[in-house]
Amino acid sequence: MSVRKAAYSGSWYPDTASDCEKEIRSFLKAGEGDALTQRPETGGIAPHAGWYFSGNIACNVIHCLIGEKKPDVFVVFGMHLHPRSANYIMTQGAWETPFGAIEIHSELSRELTRQFDFTIETPERFTQDNTIELQLPFIKYFFDSAKLVPIGVPPTVESLRIGEAVARISENMGLSIKVVGSTDLTHYGHNYGFAPKGSGQKAVEWVKAENDRNVIDAMVAMAPERVIGQALANQNACCAGAAAAALSAGKHLGATRAETLAYTTSYDKIPGDSFVGYVGIVF
Repeated sequence: MSVRKAAYSGSWYPDTASDCEKEIRSFLKAGEGDALTQRPETGGIAPHAGWYFSGNIACNVIHCLIGEKKPDVFVVFGMHLHPRSANYIMTQGAWETPFGAIEIHSELSRELTRQFDFTIETPERFTQDNTIELQLPFIKYFFDSAKLVPIGVPPTVESLRIGEAVARISENMGLSIKVVGSTDLTHYGHNYGFAPKGSGQKAVEWVKAENDRNVIDAMVAMAPERVIGQALANQNACCAGAAAAALSAGKHLGATRAETLAYTTSYDKIPGDSFVGYVGIVF
């Protein structure tokens, strides 16, 4: 079986199983999931920065998806795309992680390509992008036998239909699935060409209390159309299509409510005039 090599291990996260496990144990010790009023088991939205900045949140989002029944498949929506971008998917092979490769669920992937237009990536030919890969060690660690469907979707209404189709097709195939949408929030500052409130503490508070809050509220309301609208209008989610598709799939899988697990920014780790917001949501 051909395996897609990990591009970010050893830099954005550790490249050995032992070092990854050490990090994961430290993330779990923080107990981000303890504040939930209930433990949802359908899906979530996770950030994708390097583990130093947002690994704690992403790890605990995926850990919250552990339930009585082990999933057959994890569908991870991601990729940095604009409204005119194509959809992307892998339909065969596997993806490398420090804990071993995750096999692609070919049947589910190929059925999606029959219903929607996709650019098909392979283990040898793909767009290098961190959004999906940063989730995979957590998935492999907590759900060793689960297969993977990695999907890149732009911030468009069609992405919601792809999310719906993921739920419908998996149900028709008798598959138990979990869905994750991978996105970071506002990329603020001159490094990102977006600084409407200048710099300093006033800008940080605006991002936290207003710009990020608006898109987080749309996510918690499980309103995928609002998520896309917020991101296009306010630049407060870098992968709004991924988040929206995951919410759409989750709703059709039976999720009726969402909760915020944690929120932070890179400013809280390393203060500076340029920083990024991160949220973990489960539903």
